Amino acid sequence: MAQDGSRSRFLTVAEVAAELRVSTMTVYRLIKSEQLPATRVGKSLRIRADDVERFLAGRYTEAG
Repeated sequence: MAQDGSRSRFLTVAEVAAELRVSTMTVYRLIKSEQLPATRVGKSLRIRADDVERFLAGRYTEAG
């Protein structure tokens, strides 16, 4: 849990794939290559929304 008392929002692989407009397999590849951190909850994976934002910010390039 975050130090300031706020809770991190966790997303499923399918939710991340929908947000990034990629396949779930692409999200699994990003997790496996350690480009996108994930936490295992039982048999499924969860990704923090903050980590998705950080991932996108690190890959953002301005066109033109």
